[in-house]
Amino acid sequence: MKNFAVKISSPRGNLGPSRIRNSRGVVAELNIVAVASVLLLAIGLLMMTSASIETASSNYNEPFYFLARQVVFMAVGIIVAIFAILTPMSFWKGASPSLLIFSYILLILVFVPGLGHEVRGSARWISLGFFNLQPSELAKLFMVFYVASYLEKNINEIKDNWGKFLWPLSVAGFAAALLQQEPDHGAMVILLVTVFCLVFLAGAKLIRVLSLLLLFGVVGVLVASTKPHVLARFVSFMDPFDQQYVYTSGYQLAQSLIAFGRGEVFGVGLGNSIQKLYFLPDAHTDFVLAIIAEELGMVGVLVVVSLIGALVLSAFFIGKKAQAQNRLFEAFVSYGIGLLFTGQALINIGVNIGLMPTKGLTFPFLSYGGASLIVSCLMSSLLMRIQFELGHALVNKANQ
Repeated sequence: MKNFAVKISSPRGNLGPSRIRNSRGVVAELNIVAVASVLLLAIGLLMMTSASIETASSNYNEPFYFLARQVVFMAVGIIVAIFAILTPMSFWKGASPSLLIFSYILLILVFVPGLGHEVRGSARWISLGFFNLQPSELAKLFMVFYVASYLEKNINEIKDNWGKFLWPLSVAGFAAALLQQEPDHGAMVILLVTVFCLVFLAGAKLIRVLSLLLLFGVVGVLVASTKPHVLARFVSFMDPFDQQYVYTSGYQLAQSLIAFGRGEVFGVGLGNSIQKLYFLPDAHTDFVLAIIAEELGMVGVLVVVSLIGALVLSAFFIGKKAQAQNRLFEAFVSYGIGLLFTGQALINIGVNIGLMPTKGLTFPFLSYGGASLIVSCLMSSLLMRIQFELGHALVNKANQ
């Protein structure tokens, strides 16, 4: 750190103690984001491989089929991350309207015959041949870009002007309607809650935010009540081991809870999971955390939760520092990324341990999937880019 302090000294005088401390904080948080992301990538690759070997052997006659594809996705994610680290945040701000429209187009394309790829009744993917793109992963991040740019421009009007307050929620509502049609309720909830939180952080009155959240919640319940499979999931998750649910709508949750129970504190050992042997469906995607719990125990789960928690806290600290420098776009992007990581992780954990109805939603960095992994790498690299720009701004201010 001494070397760093020397490098940022000014020919007009050394930096003051407070600025040196701020610069050190920038480097520390930058390191936390990088280290947490790399560790989650490594753990994810290891555990996803362990969870998928039997399925890959059975379906593709190649035990490392999913590993090979995930390595390719990871390589793409690293390339995207490098691009994002080298790209000024001003680029994303300027491109935010175009990216929003692009995300709408992608969400609509999933319904086009021949392009949309349907799995178990849900049309959430666009078939690109070599892999299936999930537009909702991009849509959530692009929505954060647009809302962050909008809030920066309208920060003074968002509190009292109903039109300014409702516009970003309407934009998010249109995307949510498309996600509902797929359906992808998990992504829809994360997107809406993230936008609501950003608007609140921008200074909107709490009563307005809560009123609209309640309205969306009521509408969501009414829509869910018309879908028998959704109701079945809600009922079965209350008691997945009930005889009428344990082999039907409660099967995945029951098998996931068995995995957690078998793992106890320290797990049964890496590679020794029984639940991944065709008992737990989607063990390498939505339920990879259950396999971590079985093989590495609660210790392994706590390590994963601590790493994602460190990433989220870093995002909020970065946002706070950006706001202190009056860089509002960067601040809201940081808050938004923190909220996206939080929502994705909390829902996945809740589903795995039976606190929420079964929902197909990946865990950032851990689960198998190209779009999820690439976007997770992109979000982490954006945090690093914002940290770099904040540090650079401190140096420039000190040199003036």
